[in-house]
Amino acid sequence: MPLFNMPDLRASLTAGRRLLGVDPGERTIGLALSDVSLMLASPYGSLRRGKLGINAVEVGRIAAREGVGGLVCGLPLSLDGSFGPAAQRARDWLLALSERTGLPAALWDERLSSSAVNRFLVKELDMTRSRRAEIVDKLAAAYILQAALDASRPGTSSSIHEGSPDGGRDRD
Repeated sequence: MPLFNMPDLRASLTAGRRLLGVDPGERTIGLALSDVSLMLASPYGSLRRGKLGINAVEVGRIAAREGVGGLVCGLPLSLDGSFGPAAQRARDWLLALSERTGLPAALWDERLSSSAVNRFLVKELDMTRSRRAEIVDKLAAAYILQAALDASRPGTSSSIHEGSPDGGRDRD
């Protein structure tokens, strides 16, 4: 299944379907869920990252239970916006997850999302490291999904074509 850019993914959803935000880390996969109006992203939970087949079954169950019509996955571009090995791994993983779940998917630039969430948890909530570790993945997924929802609202133009192999950016 090919990757969509975010506006096209949003437009392809049938009424009442949600998007599932996915932030695949090395040990855990953070999850966030949009509302049915595709206006608000909320932290949903996290999964222990394991074999793709097992994670795909878990994501498929969540999608069926929550009325999910598509996936939005964080794309870890380099700070300069280049498409490096981490971005390629995320793209490959999402393509395989999309294929196994049968859900259309889009990538969204996640640069500094975990840093922003951690900074908020420390500065604003004075949260301990162990407590942050429990929730940072699902909050990062919500941060990514919210940014994608905001940028893809009808009448706005997104500056990045998330579904393209290089994140829609020109390479030198």
